Amino acid sequence: MGDTGSRPPQLRPGRALAHTPGASSSGSPHRSDSRPPQTPRGARRSGPDGRPGTTPPVPGRPTSLPGPVGVLGLLGCLGLPAALFALITWQVVAHGPLARADERLSRSLVHPDRFSELLADLGGVPVAVPVLAVVLGYVALSARAAGREGWWRAPAVAAVLMAVVPAVIVPLKELVARPGPPVMGPGTGFYPSGHTATAVVAYGCATLLLLPRLRTARARRGLLGLSLAVNLAVAFGLVRRGYHWPLDVVASWCLGAVLLTVAVVILDRGVSRSSRRSSAGTPSPRTGPS
Repeated sequence: MGDTGSRPPQLRPGRALAHTPGASSSGSPHRSDSRPPQTPRGARRSGPDGRPGTTPPVPGRPTSLPGPVGVLGLLGCLGLPAALFALITWQVVAHGPLARADERLSRSLVHPDRFSELLADLGGVPVAVPVLAVVLGYVALSARAAGREGWWRAPAVAAVLMAVVPAVIVPLKELVARPGPPVMGPGTGFYPSGHTATAVVAYGCATLLLLPRLRTARARRGLLGLSLAVNLAVAFGLVRRGYHWPLDVVASWCLGAVLLTVAVVILDRGVSRSSRRSSAGTPSPRTGPS
């Protein structure tokens, strides 16, 4: 009894196992110590210096910036048509070799008939714009009925893009003041082709809005083929009827490609923002009791 105060205290076996981390004894009141923590921070692996590693990526947030391939593709879709349009415009204004060859080609292609006139009319405002309006109404109403956030965004972008066409084409016609083919008589303002630009933007925007709603790849390919066929038919009708020189049509194709690329970028960014907001507002599922 006299030596009890001089010896260090002895741990009891039962309590020592109870507070030892990692013990899995059936009688231990801390059996959960053998399981990994349930919080994301505790579940991370430690780094080389023993500190916790990086946090897992947050759902819905991009983990990397767009690669160089995407940037180069975007620059190609914008820069190449813009450069080609600038080249054609310079040749037309200066009446260079390309413009003279264009006039010789037109004289061999012009053969006015009723069929070519009907094909050219497909690019007119009375035909192309109502087609786009029907698609805009369908897309807007169906998206709103489905309760989608920003249901108005895609139709609004397409409508604004359609309104941009005359705002760009009309001043260019006045500035370039190119005479038309001989069958059109005297007059200027034929470059670039307004019918071609209207067809490219109207049918192109309608295609972009309808593609995500088609479930099969075959249907999407069919829609793309139909849009391409209509635009080629409009171009053929304009040149065959003698309404425009071939370079008038090619220049409007270039302008339409630039406008459609801008529309794709705007719509893609809108979809990305909506998906990030929806992912951020969704609570993460719990893997177990806390």
